[in-house]
Amino acid sequence: MTNQQQSLEDLHHIKTMMERSSRFISLSGLSGISAGICALIGAWLSYPYVHGEKNIIIDEYVALAQAASESYTIILNTWLFWIALGTLTAALVSAFLFTYFRSRKQGLPMWSNTSRRLLLSVLVPVFAGGLFLFRLAQFGTFGLLAPGCLIFYGLGLISAGRYTLGEIRYLGFVQLFLGITAIWCSGYGLYFWAFGFGIMHIVYGIYMWMKYERNEKLVSAN
Repeated sequence: MTNQQQSLEDLHHIKTMMERSSRFISLSGLSGISAGICALIGAWLSYPYVHGEKNIIIDEYVALAQAASESYTIILNTWLFWIALGTLTAALVSAFLFTYFRSRKQGLPMWSNTSRRLLLSVLVPVFAGGLFLFRLAQFGTFGLLAPGCLIFYGLGLISAGRYTLGEIRYLGFVQLFLGITAIWCSGYGLYFWAFGFGIMHIVYGIYMWMKYERNEKLVSAN
């Protein structure tokens, strides 16, 4: 190995170490794929309720009392709420597990200053958006829920791009664009939601796996 090659290798090592200290690089492409699959299953389960083929209310007698008292708990008495909660839980658990396994493979800590900043940058717009959308649901403005989910989630991903792999920012811009477009496409919110959270997550996950994790497997095999 020549001195020039050694210097280049040292620079690459230094760059890698700097990236690891400033960015959370253990996000797994399989996390995106699993989250996308969960979203598509959730959209499939929600379809008959959204389009009036099935009754969205779980207990109609309880719903009448809740509506009369203008109680926000009526939202908890809908199938869509529990489908959404189940979808979100499954997506988060699967994403966490795949990311955890990858961080262990890389020998990097799952919980660090960088991962905390990453989580905070995502949670601030998503949590604020969740409260806003919950209030919209109370007023019966259901047509803006799917666009709102995409918009606030996209903002969270764009914000998180500072602390992880830069590709996630492009996914955020796509989600933002889909959400804004869905505002003017009344009645098609579920399709935009399924495309953004489902298909785009799968496409993103496959791309990330092929770009980063497949190379890691090839290097470890050699």
